[in-house]
Amino acid sequence: MVEHEALDERDYDRARLLQWRAGLATDARFTRRDLARLVAGLSLGAGAGALAAARPGVAETPAGPILKPLPPELFTVFGTNAEMRWEAMVGAGDLVPVDRFFVRNHTRTPVVDAEAWRLRLFGTGLRGSPTEQAPVEFSFADLHRLPAESITAFVECAGNGRTFFTKQQGQSVSGTAWGMGAIGVARWRGVRLATVLRRAGLTRAAVDVQPEGLDPDFVSGGINLGPVRRPLPIAKALDDVLLAYEMNGRPLLPDHGFPVRLVVPSWIGIASIKWVGRIEVSASPLFSPWNTQFYRLFGPNHPADGELIDRQVVKSAFELPWNASLPAGQTHVLRGRSWSGNGHIRHVEVSTDGGITWRRARAVGRSETAGWQRWAYPWRPDGPGAYSLSARATDVTGATQPAQATYNTLGYLFGAVVAHPVTIV
Repeated sequence: MVEHEALDERDYDRARLLQWRAGLATDARFTRRDLARLVAGLSLGAGAGALAAARPGVAETPAGPILKPLPPELFTVFGTNAEMRWEAMVGAGDLVPVDRFFVRNHTRTPVVDAEAWRLRLFGTGLRGSPTEQAPVEFSFADLHRLPAESITAFVECAGNGRTFFTKQQGQSVSGTAWGMGAIGVARWRGVRLATVLRRAGLTRAAVDVQPEGLDPDFVSGGINLGPVRRPLPIAKALDDVLLAYEMNGRPLLPDHGFPVRLVVPSWIGIASIKWVGRIEVSASPLFSPWNTQFYRLFGPNHPADGELIDRQVVKSAFELPWNASLPAGQTHVLRGRSWSGNGHIRHVEVSTDGGITWRRARAVGRSETAGWQRWAYPWRPDGPGAYSLSARATDVTGATQPAQATYNTLGYLFGAVVAHPVTIV
């Protein structure tokens, strides 16, 4: 695999899946029999998770799968997950305040003691091939003594927008019924993963890095898949990946990965492993269910064994309640945000008549530095009644939101224009 392919998530996952099937990529916890059972279940929309034992040395969660307050004016809650309400972002600036940042958990939020926490690195890609039993270790204090760096980046669940496959396109999908609020932009501070890997003794033989979370094991279809983990190619790991310990200028909350999490810019949210405890550095290719099996596209337009997921598509959202009521006889400034896994947004268009006519919105700030593009559009309705608002963005590659998203049974990558209903009263 050449370097530009190693930096592209889709190309990397495709190569690793082929190598795993050929016996060239490994995962000690995941067999070919497990793969067959998972594919059979996931292609039918199955794959609900269950809880298993917590990681050794990590306290049991005292209450609920999510620990921070979830007031209904800020969140819609889906069991172990909580979606940000878009109206909560009015006047919030470029960054999502931590109190309204979405939460995506596969099981539940663990409680980790930062003083007892250790980042353990092992594997054949490090000098001396340290083992799981005798790894290279970094304490929380050790990380703070290393050169720090800050980045602004968004983290987004691959299923963000899933509910609109059903609401707008009349198609049945499985998984958490996210609206558009399973995304958050934050200012992350921590240590480059590259710095830690080199301090641990990275060798030229290393090809893959696999971070692993400290949350409880994930069980799907009766198969205990172990802790959430997902490999990265060494080229990506050395490029822009951060081991973050601060979020918007403060220590991470437990729900967002305390004491340390990964932030992997431009890749889908599952790559940004929370509560990192171990990192395998391997001289041979690695594979895990979260590398491909839980993030594949199944359905009539995809291969029988699924198609590998790509980076996130272009999306837009209004900072308005769903079915908002607005007073008649006034000019309303419609505000919203657009973003893309491909890079910054070139322009945004808004329609107030159900997509019949489109006009350019005014950009607010710069998407290159914020992770998304804020925008504003003045609108004076003709009179009382029901209206359908729409926003569509075009990114730096020329990709524009379509009228309809390509269907897949697990509801990933919904990037179509969303029809947002409002009533003028």
